[in-house]
Amino acid sequence: MFSLWFTNTLVRKIAEEERNRIRIWANAIQRKAELVNYTENFFDEIRKEERERVEIWAKANRKLINATNEEDLTFYLDIVSGNDNIPVVLTDQNDSIETTANVDFSADTVDVLKGALKKEFTLYDPIRDNYGQIIYYKESKLYTKLRKVLDDLIQSFFNDVVNNYSSSSPVIIMDSDKNEIKAWGNIDDDKIDDKEYMDNLINEMKSENDPITIELAYEGKQYIYYKDSALLKQLRFYPLVQFAIIGLFLFVAYVLFSIARRSEQNQVWVGLAKETAHQLGTPLSSMMAWLELLRVKEVEPEIVNELYKDMERLDVITDRFSKIGSESKLVYQDIVPIIEDTIDYMKKRTSRKIQYTVNKPEGKEVNASVNKHLFTWVIENLSKNAIDAIDHSGEIVIDIFESKSQAFVDVSDTGKGLPKSKFKTVFNPGYTSKDRGWGLGLSLAKRIIKDYHNGKIFVKNSIPGKGTTFRIVLNK
Repeated sequence: MFSLWFTNTLVRKIAEEERNRIRIWANAIQRKAELVNYTENFFDEIRKEERERVEIWAKANRKLINATNEEDLTFYLDIVSGNDNIPVVLTDQNDSIETTANVDFSADTVDVLKGALKKEFTLYDPIRDNYGQIIYYKESKLYTKLRKVLDDLIQSFFNDVVNNYSSSSPVIIMDSDKNEIKAWGNIDDDKIDDKEYMDNLINEMKSENDPITIELAYEGKQYIYYKDSALLKQLRFYPLVQFAIIGLFLFVAYVLFSIARRSEQNQVWVGLAKETAHQLGTPLSSMMAWLELLRVKEVEPEIVNELYKDMERLDVITDRFSKIGSESKLVYQDIVPIIEDTIDYMKKRTSRKIQYTVNKPEGKEVNASVNKHLFTWVIENLSKNAIDAIDHSGEIVIDIFESKSQAFVDVSDTGKGLPKSKFKTVFNPGYTSKDRGWGLGLSLAKRIIKDYHNGKIFVKNSIPGKGTTFRIVLNK
């Protein structure tokens, strides 16, 4: 929990730092845009000043042309000769060139301003004087250099926006109408023409962050859309991933602990069973000898025979306990006589008020892979459990049937029944509804069927007050 808390705190701090970085970046963009605007305003002032200089040059030039010999023309000559930067062409009404200054062509070879040359000198409105002359001019060499600096600055601005932020996440610059994408970064070029994809991306950006608005000269308002960085998104999910890893670790630890505990229980169970079998061996041998003595003394044969049956049952029980923990040897055999023999033994040792019925396929074997001694133990336990559930009198019904790959045994009684919530609980070790009892009978039955026979045993149905049906499923 401390690790999760610390990680979450760290993510919040990094997120706040990234937000601050974005704000600083946005402020820097706005300042740079203001610088571009200021530069453009400065250039507007230069253009106005150059136009005024051209007008003064034109007037000085006209004065020189119309001057008399007595006038002092030094001042006008200085003005005309002082223009060494602005290209100027002076023509008449028919665009015939009269004089030039700072141009790349000679007035001797070009006598009329026309075509591409005229287009070059009409980027700015020409100046017309009162004498019918027209003064054409274009940007000065200095202004051209400054204009190039301005263009580079605007281009640099867009590049900075893209390069300085798009390294970590997508960024898009759109025009004032929010229709045209002016620039982008960290976006696949092939997807730029996919309108649906770009619309979805812009909507996603809008949902995460408000667009940054800037003002550029000749461009108007521009909108910058951006997303949170991939690193921040990953960090936001990191606590969940960490929590999942911790949860997985705890789950694996729990499973391993459960396996270890179950293994320990199995060792105790096996040890107790084998010790019980060992302890029963000695008195059984002695009792067999006493029975032989009774037979020699001609005690009533029926009594001796029944005692022999009980001795054989004790021997079977001893064999059962000795097999606990050992590899079970399954034999493919008919389970009907095994069940009938077990029920016959139980009939003589329970109240006559309890009726037993075995339903089986007529004239047909129901074969399955079973260990006879262990399987008999399961039938006995289910029968005893049914006897305990029946109050004074009732009926126990065993239905035996099969499918292609499985054999089924249903053991039903007319006893107290079980609520549905207890269908699985009854198989837990220690669970019992009797005042006296260890609660191991059904648990043992499940262990024998599931672990030794790879089968299933479960409560098929039960109605409180009417009875219960247990089903055994065996593999053929």
